[in-house]
Amino acid sequence: EGCLSVPGMRGLVPRFRRLRYRGFDAQRAPIDRTVEGFHARVVQHEVDHLDGILFPQRVRDLRNFGFEDALIDQLTPMPD
Repeated sequence: EGCLSVPGMRGLVPRFRRLRYRGFDAQRAPIDRTVEGFHARVVQHEVDHLDGILFPQRVRDLRNFGFEDALIDQLTPMPD
């Protein structure tokens, strides 16, 4: 995972593969969605931003966190 708030850094972040979210859009119409895979990962990442959390705070094993150039060969993506 990476983020423009932490440029050049990457890390393996555990995320739920599937999730449901509910709320309202800008016109106050209800939203009720279930998403999975990459979309689920992005929703969780962005909700973390709303909660003041950046992805490095979610990395469990710091051996899997660092500069993209140094990690690219050793990192394998987490399954969706």
